[in-house]
Amino acid sequence: MKDLIELISKQLVEHPDDVEVSVIENEDGQVFELRVNPEDMGRVIGKNGRVAKAVRTLIGSAAAKANVRATLDIIE
Repeated sequence: MKDLIELISKQLVEHPDDVEVSVIENEDGQVFELRVNPEDMGRVIGKNGRVAKAVRTLIGSAAAKANVRATLDIIE
């Protein structure tokens, strides 16, 4: 799933080298933290959060298929 988040994010932003995804394991499952260049925050979040919601939906589907729980946090 980390690779999926990186792939999608790098296609959205103008500074793909600044995309970083880290994974935190906890008792609730996996938390993926996405960091991008501050100039690209709007592109990753989208108008009214639509892009972020779509990416979270994809992550949720992939997690359900793998029988795990996963969430995506976009970090400034």
